[in-house]
Amino acid sequence: MAAHVLVVATSHNRLGPVAESAASPASPVPVPGAEPAAGPADAGLTGVWAEELAAPWLRLAAAGCRLTLASVQGGPIPFDPKSLPRAGRDGDAAADSVRQFFADRTAMQAVQATPAIATVDIADADAILLPGGHGTMWDLPQSAALAERIRRLLGRGGIVAALCHGPAGLAGVRSADGRPLVAGRRLTAFTDSEEEKVGLARTVPFLLESRLRALGADVVAGPDFQPHAVRDGNLVTGQNPASSEAVADLLLQALAERGEQVRAAE
Repeated sequence: MAAHVLVVATSHNRLGPVAESAASPASPVPVPGAEPAAGPADAGLTGVWAEELAAPWLRLAAAGCRLTLASVQGGPIPFDPKSLPRAGRDGDAAADSVRQFFADRTAMQAVQATPAIATVDIADADAILLPGGHGTMWDLPQSAALAERIRRLLGRGGIVAALCHGPAGLAGVRSADGRPLVAGRRLTAFTDSEEEKVGLARTVPFLLESRLRALGADVVAGPDFQPHAVRDGNLVTGQNPASSEAVADLLLQALAERGEQVRAAE
């Protein structure tokens, strides 16, 4: 049977407290390349960083994985407007992967109607993947349903992968003995330096790298905005959007070692 990967996205669409986002519906699914350049109206919007969902999704689908897309609250997932490709960026690998993803009818059906993670049964899931985007910083750490499913999956030998700000979803998870799940684990995530350079270090509720270190994680940082992924057994993490495909490849490697049916990347 094909490996089953549960992808869990943020539902949070604003750079601000959960109450603000919860009062606003998720942004409608956009059409990359058809919209004008991001402007002042987009300044307070966030969500999933498109490449971090698109690139792993395409890679995993090509390897024959069965994919389920869920979100924290359910319903359409929001995308950060700044992550959507604009006209004139043909040949940009990140933009091309996002366009390919948005042209996939099955993917778009999944994006428009995600189940809430609290309603998802993970009995046959082999892995959980947490794509990033700044929205994750507000709702993933607060989701008890996500934390419980991550703990259960890892407890039975499943794999968890998290990308860029996605490791925020690991920050609120405790092991059976009460210790932080990340304590003593080798991982990476969007760094404090990268957060400073994108100008949001004083906007996010916490600095992810610093929080993970405070929880006891062995955070291994690569150069800013360059591909960098780390695997520590059944935990796979990537530092930034440029690490999207590398995370997918390490996840496929871990699935294959676990005996799951995956095809080699072409």
